[in-house]
Amino acid sequence: MSDDDYTRLLDEIPLLYKVRAFADGLGDARLFMRLGDPLDARERDLTRIYLDGLGFPHADAGLLTNWEDAAMAAEAMDFNPEGWEAEEMLRAGLVSEAAIRLDEEGIQTALEYVGVKAGEAAQDAVAYSASLGDMGDEAVLNAAAGSLVQAANGAALVILAEADDDVPPHPFLARWRLFVRGRWPVGLAGSTYNIL
Repeated sequence: MSDDDYTRLLDEIPLLYKVRAFADGLGDARLFMRLGDPLDARERDLTRIYLDGLGFPHADAGLLTNWEDAAMAAEAMDFNPEGWEAEEMLRAGLVSEAAIRLDEEGIQTALEYVGVKAGEAAQDAVAYSASLGDMGDEAVLNAAAGSLVQAANGAALVILAEADDDVPPHPFLARWRLFVRGRWPVGLAGSTYNIL
């Protein structure tokens, strides 16, 4: 190993620890605990940051009040991929930024760790919330859990790209913060960003 390789490895350690701390804290969040409640001012602000950051300034938050409405909104997203495409462009930019700071193996390992921890937290939180809301549709529950894992992955990429202190926050952090506030930001359909 050269001195440059060793120096680069030492530089990566703080970022990897920061992502690990993020992942280890996922089980403590109040995930899926405020589904259907009216959106508060902070949630509306986070939604605006997310939508503006994705390039949808004319879209706005739409409150879903139950799991069944969320299932229909999630299905509608399959026919309206603009939000997904905008997220993919942002994700690619974050991966490029992260690659300046970490090697590919470090990025992959960090994201795998986040995925495992987010998956565990999502399964527990979704199962509990679904039992309260009398939702037993496995496809809907898997969609909710998968959405959370994807959002955690996006937030981890923001950390790895050292963009977690940006003002306004990166759209992926805004989306993640909606999850942390107990919501399920289901997704963009037309000019509505559906949130349960």
